[in-house]
Amino acid sequence: MDLQVDLQRKRRRTFAIISHPDAGKTTLTEKLLLFGGSIEIAGAVRGRKTQRSATSDWMELEKQRGISVSSTVLTFEYDGHQVNLLDTPGHHDFSEDTYRTLMAADAAVMVIDLAKGVESQTEKLFRVCALRNIPVLTFVNKVDRPGLAPLEVLDEIERKFGIEVVPQNWPVGSGRDFSGIVDLHDQHVFLFEDRAGERRTKYQDVVMENLAAAVGDKIAGLTRDDVDLVNAAGTEFDESKFLSGKQSPVYFGSALTNFGVEHFLRGFLKLCPPPSDRESDIGPVPANRSDFAGFVFKIQANLDPRHRDRVAFLRVCAGRFERDMEAIVARSGKKIRLPRALRIFGQDRQTMDEAYPGDIIGLVNPGEFLLGDTICVGEPVNYEPLPQFSPEFFAVLTCTDTSRRKQFDRGLEQLVEEGAIQMFHDARALTKEFILAAVGELQFDVVQFRLESEYTTQTSISWRPYKMARWIEGPEDAVDNIKLPYSARLVRDQFGHDAVLLQSEWDVKVLERDNTELKFHAIRATKYVRSADGKTVAVVT
Repeated sequence: MDLQVDLQRKRRRTFAIISHPDAGKTTLTEKLLLFGGSIEIAGAVRGRKTQRSATSDWMELEKQRGISVSSTVLTFEYDGHQVNLLDTPGHHDFSEDTYRTLMAADAAVMVIDLAKGVESQTEKLFRVCALRNIPVLTFVNKVDRPGLAPLEVLDEIERKFGIEVVPQNWPVGSGRDFSGIVDLHDQHVFLFEDRAGERRTKYQDVVMENLAAAVGDKIAGLTRDDVDLVNAAGTEFDESKFLSGKQSPVYFGSALTNFGVEHFLRGFLKLCPPPSDRESDIGPVPANRSDFAGFVFKIQANLDPRHRDRVAFLRVCAGRFERDMEAIVARSGKKIRLPRALRIFGQDRQTMDEAYPGDIIGLVNPGEFLLGDTICVGEPVNYEPLPQFSPEFFAVLTCTDTSRRKQFDRGLEQLVEEGAIQMFHDARALTKEFILAAVGELQFDVVQFRLESEYTTQTSISWRPYKMARWIEGPEDAVDNIKLPYSARLVRDQFGHDAVLLQSEWDVKVLERDNTELKFHAIRATKYVRSADGKTVAVVT
């Protein structure tokens, strides 16, 4: 064990924020940065060009539409901890980026709108967390607006997620009457004195016995009744259940007005686990070992439009990273020097000389890295790979100006490399038609926008009728003789994997019925394992 690495590891808290669109995720992100001292004035996103855009939304399209379409890394110091915050897109159309980002997180904060309760995209993202047993903390937002009763929200979370909930605080009033929170551990009440959402909110600390004098008998009585009920019938916090993803601590507050945000941040830092050992093809890799190891979970082209560069976002999982060190790309076995390492904050960047487990660093990508690559020192290891998800929209993009064809090809290549879009082609066709595919339709808007703004290339779009892809697992001769439904198409993806494009679930059933020697996967993940002779073998799961 490296004591310096272990000391720095224990300081790190690396987490992702997930939610349904408009639940207040980006606003909460801004307020955490405010309390962490990284920004002086919070810029909540309202979807209007005249208002200040969020620090986490750096892409021009995000600023125009008021939505997050790309995961962003934000780092700040608070109360002796280094917090690495991964802000993710809430919209379903960009969920692939969110899935990959969750692979780099040690915990997740789930933001729920009090008025709307648990929404569909939140359910999907929670399922991803559950598959990886990621600890989830819940922040019930917008308590300053009319909505469900707090007990109703807790019940809905338990029913829909099959997870125990443990409230850590309780709101004093709701809607316009929301005036503070009760800390359920010491029964102290924090009443907020102002609603200055752009600055840190002042509050007064009172004991429960004096609550009626401050907020009136009615609100005080209802608050006492709820707190008594939660204390008597509520679930006790169990750290082991929380860390295994079976229990979620719940906080109430309002990100817009700052009510309860700083108390949530303090509670979160106590509960969120530091970076721990990660599974690989050689078993768990200790986070506090001396040799460096990490994996690429995101590649972003043109993060700085002035330089037209590509940055690979790498999660440090073990050991100490040092700038200019020599490391191995485990996939290729190639040794490379890492002369430039960046700390990314929105669109801003700083050179980093060192990094420790939990940190997210940006490596200027010389074309050596792919999504999911493990970069390491010493004995090569392969961390868990990033999955591919079945797209739902398929189209062909055409460059409308033939004189810009070279820029179009380069831009499309880089956008596919960073995972902004998937690409398929028919290997048996005489002419190659590249079919682009995405989980959501808005991803095509992003690709067209970026091709125009970053590569000065206008495009037209032609939609294809396919609704899903299924990756093929099985003997090569069986693939060559595959029996396809009439409307299906055999293709290869950008990595050379065989797949079938289909138009309906009925086609999927016909495909499976007529090809019993093959398996078809809606999610493609390659698991790396070590064989008896010590070689790494790729297994499709």
